[in-house]
Amino acid sequence: MKKALVVDWLDKYGGAEKVIQALEQALHFYEIHALVNVMQADALKQMFPKQQKIRTTFLQVLGKKFRFSYPFFFFGIKKIMISNDVDLIISSSHSVAKGVQKTNKKQIHISYFQAPNSNYIWQDAPLYFKKAYPLIKWLLPLFRKWDFKQAQNPDFIICNSKFVQNWVQLNYQRKATVIYPPVNLSAFPLKTIKQDFYVIAGRIATIKRFDLVIEAFNTNGKKLIVIGDGDQLNHLKSKAVSSQIEFLGFQNAAVLSYYLQNAKALIQMGVEGFGIAAIEANSCGTPVICYEKGGITETVINHQTGLFFKEQSAQALNACIAIFEAKNWNYQAIHEHAQQFSAQQFEKQIITFVEKHTSNKQY
Repeated sequence: MKKALVVDWLDKYGGAEKVIQALEQALHFYEIHALVNVMQADALKQMFPKQQKIRTTFLQVLGKKFRFSYPFFFFGIKKIMISNDVDLIISSSHSVAKGVQKTNKKQIHISYFQAPNSNYIWQDAPLYFKKAYPLIKWLLPLFRKWDFKQAQNPDFIICNSKFVQNWVQLNYQRKATVIYPPVNLSAFPLKTIKQDFYVIAGRIATIKRFDLVIEAFNTNGKKLIVIGDGDQLNHLKSKAVSSQIEFLGFQNAAVLSYYLQNAKALIQMGVEGFGIAAIEANSCGTPVICYEKGGITETVINHQTGLFFKEQSAQALNACIAIFEAKNWNYQAIHEHAQQFSAQQFEKQIITFVEKHTSNKQY
């Protein structure tokens, strides 16, 4: 059976890319497509050890500025040409990858939703566009219409959490299966002696709300390590006035693991479809302080493996940190809780799902 992988784009190595890497390990793709590929060579090799060629679209000429061409994403994804002899299409979608079209009727298309798709044209539009929102909002109904139509393309949808599954039912009127994403737990071993600092980690994008975490640590005087890269990095650095805030940029898994093992807690301020970093932290025995919304409410046990706060604000975070520091945490129990989210479990479930829905083909 020949399999094709379609992703939105490849730029920074983060949680979604870890899932793509696990999909490659489980299914071994014949060909790989993306709207744009601007990822560094070492990260790309980590995802695809066989160094397959990434087939891109006309948007590739824009390089790292491709996001400014969003209205053309819907057109670009339709221009991807899957080889006619491919039997199975797997799309990894947080934007438009789900909209890829079949090249023959016998092909089966399974889409794995990494998050609520194109959230910048749905509920998070005011957050993304900010002052430009009044100018852009009249276009959103058109973008949503296109997005809805392309969401009907997959034969089957898999979501990375019940939170995303409910979002898909509400906005796309599609039923979906939940398979939690993989976490390489062996790379994040337990450590029961913690140091006096906190960590935020991940792709530095608007939706992550790292800006609110910076605001909180500007006032609380505690040490914060920021790991990750992205469009908002320079903006965050300009907001950080406390000498206790340190930016490390993008780091490999070994460095990330070191900081997660030693941190007092990982902080998550954004609304995540799932939140792989939270499980990585828990695997290290490190609790998570997080905003109580999104997929993380399915993985963090309040007062046992982490602590929730109910308002997305610097003030709410600082109040939660005060409660957090007054508690004693069972690092061993936190570590054991994380073990249910292994990469092996994910690969087993994905292969089982594919076999079930391609039963008339040789896998």
